[in-house]
Amino acid sequence: MQWTELLNANRRKPKKTNSVGTAKGRLQIERDFDRILFAAPTRRLADKTQVFPLDKNDSVRTRLTHSHEVANLARGIGVRLAFEMKEDIFGTKLSDVCVERDVPALLAAIGLVHDLGTPPFGHQGERAMGEWFRKEIPVCTSCPMDKIYNDFRQFDGNSQTFRLVTKLQILNDEFGLNLTYATLASMLKYPRTSFSSSKQWKKHGFFYSEEPVVKDIWEKTGLREGIRHPFTYLMEACDDIAYSVLDAEDTVKKGLASFHDLMDFLSCQNKASSDEIMRNVITKSKEDNKEYAKAELSPAELNDMSMQMFRVYAIAELVDAVVISFKENKDNFLDINCQEKDLISISKGHALCEALKTTCPCFTKKRSFSPMLFLA
Repeated sequence: MQWTELLNANRRKPKKTNSVGTAKGRLQIERDFDRILFAAPTRRLADKTQVFPLDKNDSVRTRLTHSHEVANLARGIGVRLAFEMKEDIFGTKLSDVCVERDVPALLAAIGLVHDLGTPPFGHQGERAMGEWFRKEIPVCTSCPMDKIYNDFRQFDGNSQTFRLVTKLQILNDEFGLNLTYATLASMLKYPRTSFSSSKQWKKHGFFYSEEPVVKDIWEKTGLREGIRHPFTYLMEACDDIAYSVLDAEDTVKKGLASFHDLMDFLSCQNKASSDEIMRNVITKSKEDNKEYAKAELSPAELNDMSMQMFRVYAIAELVDAVVISFKENKDNFLDINCQEKDLISISKGHALCEALKTTCPCFTKKRSFSPMLFLA
């Protein structure tokens, strides 16, 4: 794979020769972030639950705040790659690409858009819809519509995200938001259909109806089925960091657990003493907690302040680990035969991120209600 193709800033919709330019100093990839930000489906994320539904506490995250945080982490990584590691990552032959502007903007855009098609109730909502379609429309391989039905038997919000930006927005043509090839390629988290024989990804990233669009994108960016854009790994890592760290913070904000509950759990992990990142985060967080305890703070305020610093330390360590791992494995990610599943698992932040994902039930993404009740 070549960066000149992977950062393709052209669009699918042909330009009108008499069209008035609206870029006003913005590069094409920078405009993608703006188009996503102002799209109606982005605003709808404010009403979608991240972990805790219908919360009265404004500091508890929704899908919208989560998406903005993922975009922020991704943009920060892009800045480091573009300014600190430009030649190491991108080489010296990208004369037609402004790495310093395009890379942070592209990563921010795919971070913002990554949850756009997530249904109410998140993954449980996906499963509920899939179960309904499997029950009501059994598999019939001789039926010409079966590939379409299969998209819904295995419904996935990632495919709905792709359909939203390529077809459903804006409604007066068939190009949607008309994002650049670079953005469309890198936001495709699972480069396969629901009926693909590819075994690398269990989920699908686009519907049967958008298969021609995807093939066009792959042709323009040098990708193919089963092969991710290198930046997709970074976006996914930012998502993992955001929900593993920030969902824990929300749990404490709601009073379902305390700062010390989290510290005790992390300290009991097998790698807590030997893993440098886990040890650093736990040690620094506890030191700050002791300092805050000297002030006249209520238990809730002490928990809140302590978790804020835990968030700062954990995100800083995990982001740094991801950047280093991406740099060390860049040749592998640029290999058209790359078989890596994700970036976090091969980074030094793996133990901390996984520990946060597998903590006690109050720190997980499980819900105490069933979306099937709302679909009955």
